[in-house]
Amino acid sequence: MKDWCNNEGAKRLREKIREYWAERGYEVDVDLVDAGFVPAMRSARTDLRSNMVNGMPRRRIAKTQEEVRTTYRPNDAVVEAA
Repeated sequence: MKDWCNNEGAKRLREKIREYWAERGYEVDVDLVDAGFVPAMRSARTDLRSNMVNGMPRRRIAKTQEEVRTTYRPNDAVVEAA
Protein backbone atom coordinates (compact mmCIF):
# COMPACT_ATOMS: atom_id res chain seq x y z
CA MET A 1 0.00 0.00 0.00
CA LYS A 2 1.35 3.42 -0.95
CA ASP A 3 1.63 6.14 1.66
CA TRP A 4 0.61 9.46 0.09
CA CYS A 5 0.93 11.38 3.38
CA ASN A 6 4.70 11.20 3.90
CA ASN A 7 7.03 13.59 2.07
CA GLU A 8 8.08 11.16 -0.69
CA GLY A 9 4.51 9.97 -1.26
CA ALA A 10 3.23 13.54 -1.43
CA LYS A 11 5.88 14.38 -4.06
CA ARG A 12 4.81 11.38 -6.15
CA LEU A 13 1.16 12.37 -5.82
CA ARG A 14 1.94 15.98 -6.81
CA GLU A 15 3.62 14.76 -10.01
CA LYS A 16 0.72 12.41 -10.80
CA ILE A 17 -1.75 15.29 -10.46
CA ARG A 18 0.34 17.64 -12.61
CA GLU A 19 0.86 15.01 -15.31
CA TYR A 20 -2.82 14.01 -15.35
CA TRP A 21 -4.01 17.56 -15.99
CA ALA A 22 -1.13 18.45 -18.34
CA GLU A 23 -2.15 15.53 -20.61
CA ARG A 24 -5.58 17.13 -20.79
CA GLY A 25 -4.24 20.59 -21.58
CA TYR A 26 -4.45 22.22 -18.15
CA GLU A 27 -1.85 23.87 -15.94
CA VAL A 28 -2.18 23.05 -12.24
CA ASP A 29 0.00 24.39 -9.42
CA VAL A 30 0.43 21.96 -6.52
CA ASP A 31 2.43 22.87 -3.40
CA LEU A 32 3.63 20.65 -0.56
CA VAL A 33 2.83 21.82 2.99
CA ASP A 34 4.56 20.20 5.96
CA ALA A 35 1.80 19.66 8.54
CA GLY A 36 4.18 18.30 11.16
CA PHE A 37 3.29 15.64 13.70
CA VAL A 38 -0.39 14.64 13.79
CA PRO A 39 -1.40 12.81 16.99
CA ALA A 40 -4.32 10.99 15.32
CA MET A 41 -1.97 9.53 12.68
CA ARG A 42 0.89 9.16 15.17
CA SER A 43 3.27 10.43 12.50
CA ALA A 44 4.22 13.52 10.49
CA ARG A 45 2.13 14.44 7.49
CA THR A 46 2.68 16.38 4.25
CA ASP A 47 -0.38 18.03 2.69
CA LEU A 48 -0.97 19.09 -0.91
CA ARG A 49 -2.44 22.48 -1.80
CA SER A 50 -3.42 23.34 -5.35
CA ASN A 51 -4.93 26.21 -7.30
CA MET A 52 -7.83 24.02 -8.44
CA VAL A 53 -11.41 24.94 -7.56
CA ASN A 54 -13.70 22.06 -6.55
CA GLY A 55 -11.15 19.63 -8.00
CA MET A 56 -11.07 21.29 -11.43
CA PRO A 57 -8.17 23.29 -12.91
CA ARG A 58 -8.54 27.01 -13.45
CA ARG A 59 -6.54 27.63 -16.62
CA ARG A 60 -5.63 25.88 -19.87
CA ILE A 61 -2.11 25.66 -21.23
CA ALA A 62 -1.62 28.00 -24.21
CA LYS A 63 0.48 25.99 -26.68
CA THR A 64 0.78 28.50 -29.51
CA GLN A 65 0.01 32.16 -30.04
CA GLU A 66 -2.76 31.21 -32.50
CA GLU A 67 -4.64 29.40 -29.71
CA VAL A 68 -4.67 32.53 -27.53
CA ARG A 69 -7.49 34.94 -28.29
CA THR A 70 -6.40 38.45 -27.39
CA THR A 71 -9.72 40.04 -28.31
CA TYR A 72 -13.28 38.88 -28.69
CA ARG A 73 -14.16 37.97 -32.26
CA PRO A 74 -17.70 36.82 -33.00
CA ASN A 75 -17.98 33.58 -34.93
CA ASP A 76 -17.91 34.34 -38.69
CA ALA A 77 -20.36 31.52 -39.36
CA VAL A 78 -23.17 33.22 -37.44
CA VAL A 79 -25.55 35.00 -39.78
CA GLU A 80 -27.54 37.87 -38.31
CA ALA A 81 -31.29 37.65 -38.66
CA ALA A 82 -32.70 40.21 -41.06
